[in-house]
Amino acid sequence: MILKIVLASLVIFMLFNLFKALFLMTKNDPDKPPMSTFIGRRLLFSGLIIVTVLIGVATGLITPNPPPY
Repeated sequence: MILKIVLASLVIFMLFNLFKALFLMTKNDPDKPPMSTFIGRRLLFSGLIIVTVLIGVATGLITPNPPPY
């Protein structure tokens, strides 16, 4: 259960940074931080999601669907 909460929060943070970069791109305000910082954070959270899923599968907390035979 805690793994699902962690994954859901990482997805929410990833989407937040994606939309933050989108709004920053449309405003084009030179006083705000560059868009690349938010895109970099989104990439970091995406990597954390992949690593978390891989660790969950390796430890048995997440069971993948069996292939259809």
